[in-house]
Amino acid sequence: MSRPTPRHRRSRTALAFGLPLALAAGGTLGYGLLAPGAQPRASAATAVPAWATATADGFASVNALGQNGTYGGRGGEIVTVKTLADLEKYATAEKPYIIVVAAAITMAPVGKEIEVRSDKTIIGSGTSGQIVGGGFFLGPGVHNVIIRNLTIRDAYQGVWNDKEHDYDGIQMDGAHHVWIDHNDIRHMADGLIDSRKDTTYLTVSWNRLGQENKAFGIGWTENTTADITVHHNWIRETEQRNPSTDNVAHAHLYNNYLQDEPGTTITSSYGNYARGNTSMLLENSYFQGLANPVIKDGTATLVQRGNVFSGTSGRNESGGSGPAWDPRSFYGYTLDKAADVPSLVKSGAGPRGSLGTTAATTAQAAATTLTVAKDGSGQYTTVQAAVNAVPADNPSRVVIAVRPGTYRETVKVPANKPHVTIQGTGSSRKDTLIVFGNAAGTQKPDGSGTYGTGGSATVAVEADDFQARNLSISNDFDEGAHQDIAQQAVALRTAADKVFLDGVIVSGDQDTLLLDTAAKDRLGRVYMTNSYVTGNVDFVFGRATAVLDKTVITLKKRWNGSSAGYVTAPSTAAGRKGILIANSTVTGDVSDRTFYLGRPWHAGGDATLDPQTTVRNTALSAAIRTAPWTDMSGFSWKDDRFAEYRNTGAGSGTAGADRPQLTDAQAADQEIADWLAGWTPSAS
Repeated sequence: MSRPTPRHRRSRTALAFGLPLALAAGGTLGYGLLAPGAQPRASAATAVPAWATATADGFASVNALGQNGTYGGRGGEIVTVKTLADLEKYATAEKPYIIVVAAAITMAPVGKEIEVRSDKTIIGSGTSGQIVGGGFFLGPGVHNVIIRNLTIRDAYQGVWNDKEHDYDGIQMDGAHHVWIDHNDIRHMADGLIDSRKDTTYLTVSWNRLGQENKAFGIGWTENTTADITVHHNWIRETEQRNPSTDNVAHAHLYNNYLQDEPGTTITSSYGNYARGNTSMLLENSYFQGLANPVIKDGTATLVQRGNVFSGTSGRNESGGSGPAWDPRSFYGYTLDKAADVPSLVKSGAGPRGSLGTTAATTAQAAATTLTVAKDGSGQYTTVQAAVNAVPADNPSRVVIAVRPGTYRETVKVPANKPHVTIQGTGSSRKDTLIVFGNAAGTQKPDGSGTYGTGGSATVAVEADDFQARNLSISNDFDEGAHQDIAQQAVALRTAADKVFLDGVIVSGDQDTLLLDTAAKDRLGRVYMTNSYVTGNVDFVFGRATAVLDKTVITLKKRWNGSSAGYVTAPSTAAGRKGILIANSTVTGDVSDRTFYLGRPWHAGGDATLDPQTTVRNTALSAAIRTAPWTDMSGFSWKDDRFAEYRNTGAGSGTAGADRPQLTDAQAADQEIADWLAGWTPSAS
């Protein structure tokens, strides 16, 4: 198809080249080149950091459509934002801005996509800039936008091939000159990146894309006008659109790493796809374990050069009519060796701690980071060793960065070590696993007795202001093999205030997640969000004031294959809030009408306790009983506080004597903010 407008090319002497191997591996990301024709402030070269003067490479660097390359908000004011209101205020403004995101910002409502205006740089501060439960939208004509160094995550609504919720990480409809660089985009409801409706002059580089059905789709018109560059991205745990490119005039894909890991529940159906009239050049990329790694339509042109295929199967195609084209007639770039791509991209893709740090984010910069790696490449080889290294009564945040691997150990954060964050550094929360298999009846090695329920925890947190994110915590005690001892086996126990669990998986069988307080008269607030909890009997329990928000609660069969269980067992002290499950999903491969939502745990027979569970605005599967609450150890649930509000799904039901529902007025006093009581959890 003929082109509707003349092509505009950029001289090679003024280009921003691809990131060299040495710079990527070292984390040095100072793209300091100025775009021709730009009008920054006279002091820009010396007054602002290198990341603020960055210009794009690839097709985003080409002069066309009245835009001289892509340099975002350079020349505009640098502002630091920590709230949704401020982010939206500056991203939608008419003036150019460099917007530094210095906190985890949760979109409200879930799925919200901020409509970004032209001439903006939106960049994460170190690794703290996160967009949770939504993303960005670039509409027709929006141009000169840079989105860098952010984690954009967790708009997933529980349906894998989601046709109802169009919640993308970054969606572009008719935009041009956009650079998407060094982001971690994962676990959204529809796609991670959508480049649609003739969006052009686009570069997507050094991103981690994962935990998604659809990774990156391009096209959606019959026009063949778009020019895109896709390089040095790590695409894994995705099923399709990796990317798919539909009617793209020039699609240059190079040095990408596409990985389908064995043993996961996600299997790629195809890798790179040239559709319609696309003309694709695919160079020096690495495909590992994929079925159908490279496919094309009969009308598309696809030229392959220097790619590596390891353990792949099925279609691997090239060819088609039409002349080959040379990206260097548009821009300069440097190819890395395909064999080096996995290590290069694993170490260089995604948010970088050295990128986007300003004087306005000194609190983040001041945080101490301790690294843990099983292979000895970090400061410590166990998580507990890193915890032990935290000084007693430490006054500020200590981040324990745990590299991907399975850590078979127990971990305890004692009460005199507050402000600790344990954070997995992989692209998926599944990459980093802390696991052990003690149960309440397990004998201690020193012969001093059994562990008891609380002592069985794989990870025990007794320190205030604790955070955990992007990792899995499990108790894999084998109930079937040890029917002769007490079966309670805790994965995570918290007995502290201001505990923030963000993007984690907590799994076990009986008594998986113990949310406790330091003492009966002590407040212990816990906020869990964008997470997963798996179990079968009383597997969310304790006396903490705890919120499970936007979390998937998975019901699991018993060791003998039977379906029966209880989700919650609160032991709330009188006058306090108990367990609140909100905006979540309760599901699992179990029989219908076999699980209760909860029962009252009067620990030790304490009649003064007033257990509370509220489940609201949550999707309940058919596994939930029509009378969802039941008695426990002689105490009636009707004497305590159990209620629902506006739940949906096959397991929901109408108000009745066995199914109390909150009125609107009562529900207004049972919001998340009422549970948190003045505490606003934020990533640090």
